[in-house]
Amino acid sequence: MNTYASLQKVDLIHWITELNDPSVLAQVAAIKEDTNSVSHEELQSIERGLNDFQQGNIISHTQVRQRYEKV
Repeated sequence: MNTYASLQKVDLIHWITELNDPSVLAQVAAIKEDTNSVSHEELQSIERGLNDFQQGNIISHTQVRQRYEKV
């Protein structure tokens, strides 16, 4: 993790510990819930992608761009 991200996290932790407004705390909690929830379909898609990767069924970013770039 880069230093900037680490500093941002520390700053956010400090800010959250100082919060007293229940509505802001509820909003922060809702954001946390949203980022922690992954649907069953999303998990299946991730598993398919990991399986493809492990089996070598991958193509490079360059190949994708070449395949789909407009003429």
